[in-house]
Amino acid sequence: MDVTLVNPFIEGALHILDTTAFVKVKPEPPVLKTDSFLQGDISGLLEISGDLEGTAAISFSEKSILGIVSAMFGEEMLEINDEITDAVGEISNMIAGHVTTKIAELDKKIKVKFTKVVIGRNQTVEHIASGSHVVRIPFRTTKGKVILEVCYAD
Repeated sequence: MDVTLVNPFIEGALHILDTTAFVKVKPEPPVLKTDSFLQGDISGLLEISGDLEGTAAISFSEKSILGIVSAMFGEEMLEINDEITDAVGEISNMIAGHVTTKIAELDKKIKVKFTKVVIGRNQTVEHIASGSHVVRIPFRTTKGKVILEVCYAD
């Protein structure tokens, strides 16, 4: 998988979490995903279309999303509820916009769009195509664990 097509997702996550929630984020080494489960408690799913086809997901542990949204809203959030779900959708949307812009700078016409939020640990997600490689990038944040998954069709 071309790292130049994954980097906009990493940059987007770093930028959006830093600027909207003042959360410091550090990416850890990427790994190839070997299962079909999301590792977070709540995840935003994205679809990539145009010159490139693919899917992506940003997953949050319960601890991390409660901390992130608490920082965004300036009030303590104690449980995953509709406000948290909406915030995951908005974060996913902002990352999608960032990625669309950055990949356009590479002379690729794509649209990255948010499709839905899934709640619950070990939710199954089928990325774009069998045989495609899915890269999983874990992030360490000041609030907890965040995991990004990116897949482009071969």
